[in-house]
Amino acid sequence: MAKPKILLLDEPSLGLAPLVTGKIYEIIERLNREEKVTLLLVEQNANLALGLSQFAYIMETGLFPVAGPSKDLMENDYVKSFYLAG
Repeated sequence: MAKPKILLLDEPSLGLAPLVTGKIYEIIERLNREEKVTLLLVEQNANLALGLSQFAYIMETGLFPVAGPSKDLMENDYVKSFYLAG
């Protein structure tokens, strides 16, 4: 693939060891930052996804009850209690 403009990623951390997940996310972040590749990321690990993204949607049973800038969602009490606990 030569110089994509957008990369769609579905659960890139699923089933991977934490060290491997960290490396994968370093590469993803570098692609976004240095190569200016737009990312559409679906990820159950909310800490990873919100730490990498600029804007996020929280999906529950097919609905999006919460959306906004990732930094704001990391401070949102609902998101913190249900998705960032632990």
